[in-house]
Order: sequence, then C-alpha cells, then structure tokens
Amino acid sequence: MMAGSRHIVGILLAAGRGRRFDPAGVHNKLLQPLDGLPVVVASARHLLAALPQVVAVVRADDDTTAGLLAALGCDVTRCVDADTGMAASLVHGLRHSGEADGWVVALGDMPRVLPSTIAALRQAVEEGAAIAAPLYQGKRGNPVAFGRRHLPELLALGGDRGARGIVNNNPVNDVAVDDPGILLDIDTPSDLR
Repeated sequence: MMAGSRHIVGILLAAGRGRRFDPAGVHNKLLQPLDGLPVVVASARHLLAALPQVVAVVRADDDTTAGLLAALGCDVTRCVDADTGMAASLVHGLRHSGEADGWVVALGDMPRVLPSTIAALRQAVEEGAAIAAPLYQGKRGNPVAFGRRHLPELLALGGDRGARGIVNNNPVNDVAVDDPGILLDIDTPSDLR
C-alpha cells in the first residue's frame, strides 16, 4: 500500500478523573480554559487538523465533554469502564475505531502538541512504522502512534499503564520534532499558566 493511502485514526483519551488536578473531583481539568479554549478542545482540534477521523473516549457520565467534542467533529464514544484505568479507555477507543491501519493515541490533557507532530507520527505509521513516538531534545513524549501489527497487544491491555509496556518492549521509530508540547500535560492548576 502506498504511503498516505492508509487509514490512520486518532484516539483521544478524555475519560480520566484528573485526581491530581483536583482531588475533590469538583473541577474537570479537561474543561478548564487554556488560551481561551477548554483544554480538551485544544487537544482535539490539533488531532482533527492532522487526521481524517478522531475517536474521542469520554466517561459515560460526562455530557459536557462529549458535547464539546462531538460539536468539533469527533466520533465520541462513552466508556463505562473508564474508572478502571487508562487501558480500558484505550481498548474502548480502538474497538470503536473500525478497520484502521493504525492509530495516533493522544491524551486529552496535552493541548500543546502541535498538529505537525501528529502529522509526522501519522506519516511514520503510513510508511510502515509499527510504533512511532515523538522525540524533543532527546526526550520521548506523547502522543504515540501504533500500526495494526500491535492491535492484539493493545486490545489485551488492562489497568492504568496504558500502552507504556508495549512501547518499552518493542522497537520504536523515534520521530524528532520541534515541539515541547509533547512533554507538557495538565496535571495541576499551575500547568494552565
């Protein structure tokens, strides 16, 4: 198959509770404003700018996030098992993504990742990489892209570690990017500054 003709889907994980951001659970970090937009909206816009399809995984009870992401054009799916860990959300999103050739797995709390970084990861998978990760100044970050080869391992994940074990135990195509956003997530209120 020629490069560029493969169907790569974005998976936006937006189903966490954000307990480090607000231990009381009153403020959803994904809905907090950052440069005039809710954090999750900025994250989704960057994915949508680089990928033809984005599956957004939200908690079953999170109507606000679901509504915002659906209005942007994301294919929103609600994960009833989200509280069991990130792996449940990832598996849910993969199962909802249809017949894809690969996936760029992004986190809803990483709104500073540039669309050009996402496009570079997509291209790496289109060109045959089984796993592609962005590298900024020698540090690997997120999002991470996976080719179809790793789908069985991804679907077998459980707990809160996500796909880290798959990345750590397999060859990774590191994609050098000029994007510090791959290392910046929103974990505490001070990260919004």
